[in-house]
Amino acid sequence: MKNEMLNYINDCEKEIKSYIDKVDDIVLFNSLKVIEAFRSENVSEYHFNGTTGYGYNDEGRSVIENVYSKIFKSEDSLVRCQFISGTHALTVSLFALLRPNDIMLSISGTPYDTLHPVIGIKDNPSSLKSFNIKYEEIDLVNDDFNYDEIIKRVSKKDIKMVYIQRSKGYSTRRSISIEKLKKIIDEIRKVNTSTLIVVDNCYCEFVQTKEPIEVGADLCIGSLMKNLGGGIATNGGYVTGKKELVELVSERLTAPGEGKEVGPSLNSNRYFLQGLLNAPSVVGNAVKTAILTSYALEKKGYKVEPRYCEERVDIVQNIIFNDESKLIRYCQGIQMGSAIDSNVIPIPSEMPGYDDKIIMASGSFTQGSTIELSCDGPLRSPYIAYQQGAITYEYGKIGLAKALEMLEKNN
Repeated sequence: MKNEMLNYINDCEKEIKSYIDKVDDIVLFNSLKVIEAFRSENVSEYHFNGTTGYGYNDEGRSVIENVYSKIFKSEDSLVRCQFISGTHALTVSLFALLRPNDIMLSISGTPYDTLHPVIGIKDNPSSLKSFNIKYEEIDLVNDDFNYDEIIKRVSKKDIKMVYIQRSKGYSTRRSISIEKLKKIIDEIRKVNTSTLIVVDNCYCEFVQTKEPIEVGADLCIGSLMKNLGGGIATNGGYVTGKKELVELVSERLTAPGEGKEVGPSLNSNRYFLQGLLNAPSVVGNAVKTAILTSYALEKKGYKVEPRYCEERVDIVQNIIFNDESKLIRYCQGIQMGSAIDSNVIPIPSEMPGYDDKIIMASGSFTQGSTIELSCDGPLRSPYIAYQQGAITYEYGKIGLAKALEMLEKNN
């Protein structure tokens, strides 16, 4: 790696140090939240022990779910290694809560690509649509909720579920802050107290000081291969919120009548607990890396979102290249700057659940982990790189320097 690129990164860091330092206050706040939850549940070494088979009387699994409920200020939680991904946790939840002829209304626009066949936006014989579950959506307007249309629609009181995806996914919109989330939930509750409000919280945990349940959401869902796994959990997902809703999800994951009482934790308990303990700091490192990336790329003339000086809602940093080859080279540079598979050259390819070819760089210990430094994007205009993660800020800086070096290699 060329010293001049690292020097450039270090110079950029000095110029925006005040913005990077602000992240530490949020890390401390969320670390205190986590440690208090651990202490209140008397987490001990024997909770690391896993179960096999049916998974009856799994003390570690139970204490993990209690810790999550304390952190999220929720009635109950389901934290399981049986969840393959965030998409899987969301899918199980949607099928658990919706029945034939129910209406699901997305008020944050079209959900992430991998949910299209789940909902039936993309035809699939196993979709919600195939069970006659109806779907509607209302787009954001100028990166904010369309309050008039939303209130008009939910006032009819035939909507079973209001669905909100906080992070932008592969879109060009801004991600949704906890403040905006609270405002729309408050407005909905003025006209409709019965509709379920379900939030996809992927990429957003611990970036701010509150979580969706604290501002009125009924259910909050996410992946442990993102923020809350802390780079240590090797799989899993979580669902947290109202007790009766969590129970419905658990019965869809396992079996009616068994629910949360079954499901072996196998060897996951220690990883879930240790990852969660590290998560506030790891998320902080990811946010710092994103802020530095934003400034370093903007200074070189690229359009970025969010900018280094703007509020952070998730760990995702967009870089708009408007050039297919630059998107590919940048992702390849992230891969080269990684500890794992640094010799691998990522190329665009078809991936399950996506319509476009995807270029994906992820030199991660866990396949699909996005809290470890990664960068990906669909090969479609305007050719945006979606960068996220960094277990440590230092490794984030090194990966960024290598990506910039690769980006400028053929200029």
